[in-house]
Amino acid sequence: MNDRLDSPGAATFSERIALLRGAMARENLAAVLIPSADPHLSEYLPERWQGRQWLSGFTGSVGTLVVTADFAGVWVDSRYWTQAEAQLAGTGIELMKMMGGQQSAPHVDWLAQNVPSGATVAVDGTVLGVASARALADALTARGIVLRTDLDLLDAVWPARPGLPEGGVYEHAAPHASVARGEKLADVRRAMQEKGAQWHFVSTLDDLAWLFNLRGADVSYNPVFVAHALIGLDDAALFVADGKVPNALAGSLARENVRVEPYARAGEALAALPAGSALLIDPRRITFGTLEKVPSSVKIVEAVNPSTFAKSRKTAAEAEHIRATMEQDGAALAEFFAWFEDALGRERITELTIDEKLTAARARRPGFVTLSFATIAGFNANGAMPHYRATDASHSVIEGDGLLLIDSGGQYLSGTTDITRVVPIGTITAEHKRDFTIVLKGTMALSRAKFPRGVRSPMLDSIARAPIWEAGADYGHGTGHGVGYFLNVHEGPQVISHYAPAEPWTAMEEGMITSIEPGIYRPGKWGIRIENLVLNQPAGKTEFGDFLEFETLTLCPIDTRCIDLALLRDDERAWLNAYHATVRERVSPHVSGAAKAWLETRTQPI
Repeated sequence: MNDRLDSPGAATFSERIALLRGAMARENLAAVLIPSADPHLSEYLPERWQGRQWLSGFTGSVGTLVVTADFAGVWVDSRYWTQAEAQLAGTGIELMKMMGGQQSAPHVDWLAQNVPSGATVAVDGTVLGVASARALADALTARGIVLRTDLDLLDAVWPARPGLPEGGVYEHAAPHASVARGEKLADVRRAMQEKGAQWHFVSTLDDLAWLFNLRGADVSYNPVFVAHALIGLDDAALFVADGKVPNALAGSLARENVRVEPYARAGEALAALPAGSALLIDPRRITFGTLEKVPSSVKIVEAVNPSTFAKSRKTAAEAEHIRATMEQDGAALAEFFAWFEDALGRERITELTIDEKLTAARARRPGFVTLSFATIAGFNANGAMPHYRATDASHSVIEGDGLLLIDSGGQYLSGTTDITRVVPIGTITAEHKRDFTIVLKGTMALSRAKFPRGVRSPMLDSIARAPIWEAGADYGHGTGHGVGYFLNVHEGPQVISHYAPAEPWTAMEEGMITSIEPGIYRPGKWGIRIENLVLNQPAGKTEFGDFLEFETLTLCPIDTRCIDLALLRDDERAWLNAYHATVRERVSPHVSGAAKAWLETRTQPI
């Protein structure tokens, strides 16, 4: 991209970096670090905290910007290399490639090696996680470098910086919310008492939304709202901007001893905690700047937020709602693909058209609220970028020969969906089919796995990769992420990725929903990813303990036209045929006409 924004008269990115360097000089700073983060350590950020994007032009959801007097660079992993290279071109900002499996943060290592002893590095402590702050401080202090966390230079250089989001907060009500907030709060308080804490501070937005059975629209694609909460043994305070919680809802919360207070007072409430009391915090889910508000006389108890574990384990009622949601989502996909196959070659279809039509199909389904992330529709080489997104300025027409990758999902009142499918366009090659089949074998291998309850989720990653490794290929992202219940499409604590540490809190438990999405990406050629969501279910007990297995939740055909049948074993064919029979049985009642005919055709046994 060029070095100028689309809006008339906007400063170029190099001019913005120059403004930042001027502010740095006034504060006598050698370097400034701008993470992709907000005071809630969200993955997707409200506009106010999208400073890295505003300064650099790189729009990926993950990346870290470092600026010195003579250097500016954005660190990103392999999912974003191609995108970042294009978006940073001409800005004077370098692409810094992070390699998979690195145990330390490479931008921290770079700062320690390139900033002279005695100089000062600044980062806004209100958006820096406690664990990250500790690692940064340790690395810099060892080199005699000073770390400042009391500055937010974005306020000095971003003239029209957005304020706090203003969208309203609403109740996620029964029957979709199957557990009352009073019951959830009681469970959290029991966990607090077990750890000897009288107080618990929560900043992560999906934890708050789940815990209080509330939803909002402050973050794109995630039905959450910007807030903090301080939970005591008898009452709780929810800190949220004025006017966001309707009076009737505030009254309902008050009757359950939940006070609604101004967002800005969260720090004051922490500072006023009584001496000698104990505060439970999750160091991975709270910022350094927030923790600094806590008096030294208050004991800090560090543990994973109890709500993080609880919300990951869906109840039986929630699982039933999600199954029904998957049927509706599958019906939307059937309608879309029926239109797509009929229109291909007759209408002009672009990657943008796919997003538009697929979104419209979902919007017709009951309970649909919004997309769960920005649709990825990548044709041929664009599909080789795992986080590609078509824009008005840059997108492909779907014509000729090749593979089309579509990664999409929806937020429904009764669940969250996330699915990736790849379909053939025109004539595809034997190499296309070989890669597709290898990826499918990886998806099936993990989908069929049984494993001990409590196994650490990153350890399952190699099951999906084994067929891909055997073929001499690999992919640079994790195999699976947790998925919320009408909440964030990415949630923890579980993650299926050998890049993630196999810590105790990543244990697999009954009721968790996780994606399975291996892939193969050939830059400049094509990308293949096949993704389903699965639910952890009991698989029996033996003398070796309790075992779990996956129930595949996603209901959409896997395109058999892309398969090299010679590469499939009989048991793999049987699994795919059984899956397609289930898809046909569950989705058929929700479609008719062309969509039903398409579903019948695409679920025929092989």
